[in-house]
Amino acid sequence: MKRTINCKGKVIDLEIPKIMGILNITPDSFYDKSRAQSDENILIGVQSMIDDGAAFIDIGAYSSRPGAPFVSESEEQKRLFPALELILKAFPDALISIDTFRSSIASDAIKMGASIINDISGGDMDEGMFDLIAQENIPYIMMHKRGTPETMSSLNRYKDLIPDIITELQEKITRLHEKGAFDIIVDPGLGFAKDTAQNYEIIKNIKSFEILGHPLLIGASRKSMVYKVLECDSNEALNGSTVIHTASLLNGASILRVHDVKEAVEAVKITNLLKK
Repeated sequence: MKRTINCKGKVIDLEIPKIMGILNITPDSFYDKSRAQSDENILIGVQSMIDDGAAFIDIGAYSSRPGAPFVSESEEQKRLFPALELILKAFPDALISIDTFRSSIASDAIKMGASIINDISGGDMDEGMFDLIAQENIPYIMMHKRGTPETMSSLNRYKDLIPDIITELQEKITRLHEKGAFDIIVDPGLGFAKDTAQNYEIIKNIKSFEILGHPLLIGASRKSMVYKVLECDSNEALNGSTVIHTASLLNGASILRVHDVKEAVEAVKITNLLKK
């Protein structure tokens, strides 16, 4: 299974799992402490995540929480590009992931210096995305989902959950390979057209996704699959998130996308000892 990605000429070894810190340039992401609206808060947030050990910073300007409203392309640009420019000026060596499903946004972000594209739609919401990824030869996080943030909650009926997700992802991976793109990271899309029980079924079966031949990213941080089980809210879901992160690492995850970098880095250190 492929365990490296090439970010701007730098080969990243994922044999030791890496942490991706979340920075939302949005007013409505589900975890309010991940939102950064001012230049000062953006820079403080990025500095903190780098200091805590994040290998990547994932910037999103369009909330994908269930039921999130539509955001126009112009509004996404208005939110994202000034923040990206600010971050890369202050942290020129930072590896920045752009959370977008729009190929035009992704293209401009790559020109500005972004290192990874994180597409929650896996190419479904913009036909030009796969061509762009192949053309730019940039790592691509392909997430599994169905529908849109407005509709996905009603689209969680599967004949056989894990095989169905793997089949749907494999079809897209094959298309990308045919176009010449091979730096692919697979995200099974916890919470995206999956209910709580299905989310935990995915965590238990992470090793099944190794058949796809690409590193696996898990994004469970502070999601409802944690706080609903614990009967709390996202602000109180750190401990539960760390439990899921630990299970994910032990089962073979290569990247964790998280709100709390320090705790996730500690989980990597401990699980590496356990795996030895």
